[in-house]
Amino acid sequence: MNENLVNDNLVNIQNLRLSFFTPAGEVKALNDVSLFVREGEVLGIVGESGSGKSVTAYTLMGLVPRPGRLIGGEVAFNGHAIHLMTERELRKIRGNEVSIIFQDPMTSLNPLYTIGNQIMEGILLHTNKNGKEAKERARELLQLVGINEPEKRLKQYPHELSGGMRQRVMIAIALACEPKLLIADEPTTALDVTIQAQILELMMDLKKKLGMAIILITHDLGVVAGTCDRIAVMYAGKVIECGTTDEIFYSPSHEYTKGLLQSVPNIYEREHKKLVPIEGQPVDMLNPPVGCPFAPRCRSCMKICLSKMPAYTNISDTHYSACWLLDKAKFEKEKAMLDAKGEAGNE
Repeated sequence: MNENLVNDNLVNIQNLRLSFFTPAGEVKALNDVSLFVREGEVLGIVGESGSGKSVTAYTLMGLVPRPGRLIGGEVAFNGHAIHLMTERELRKIRGNEVSIIFQDPMTSLNPLYTIGNQIMEGILLHTNKNGKEAKERARELLQLVGINEPEKRLKQYPHELSGGMRQRVMIAIALACEPKLLIADEPTTALDVTIQAQILELMMDLKKKLGMAIILITHDLGVVAGTCDRIAVMYAGKVIECGTTDEIFYSPSHEYTKGLLQSVPNIYEREHKKLVPIEGQPVDMLNPPVGCPFAPRCRSCMKICLSKMPAYTNISDTHYSACWLLDKAKFEKEKAMLDAKGEAGNE
């Protein structure tokens, strides 16, 4: 294993390949995924349903469900080689060094236990606090995430709280041991717009206070625009473009990224314009295409796109993309320069 993989960043995922072995065949959920997250950074992962966003994040906690299996690559987090760890070793870092907020708090919280018991569970497991100290810490956490009457809430059950409050409880549970990394998997999906804004603002405030890194998984480009430092765009189990938030929004280079941005309404446009949908269907991961996975839906598709997967092209030090059009543009630019030199020489 490359030592730099562990030491350079808080998270390093290299050439990750993961498949689900089902009766219908092998579902290639992740195909050569590479990502990194620095300490204190917010990385947004966007893409359609089934693109591999959640599965990529879950590998950091060893939470890939059966029949899923890692078949290649390396996953390093905070000095741990996750892909080599046993279940017993993984339990020591889950909820302690890395925590997760799941999509639906109602199905994530246990309806049979009080809010207090569920927050205290991780504290008692990963710290030396006794029951009284754990309860006090749970009360502090509820205050931290903006829940009123924390003493009363500790005794309540999940069904007695609103959706926004349950999501705040999930954040409190995730922050109980002050993790270095928080994974937020669609944390605002089931909430109305006002509560969404409150939850996102809360997460960013807590990031500043605790200095933790965040991986934000979402379909909502508006969410990543206001919260993330960098964005990774995934399609068909592969990162097809990655860059800073400004680079992705103002200088997108992959046709899929451009398609996502064109399908989002712009409130600043003076004239009403029709949204441009991405035509076609997502890739069948049982039989993924040989070439670029987006080629069947791409309006600029070339012959080579259907037969060969493009390599990554570095657009800047922080921005890269896998698209044959970038190679074509580079070739045409170099040809134009050579032609210009030839004309100058003839004169």
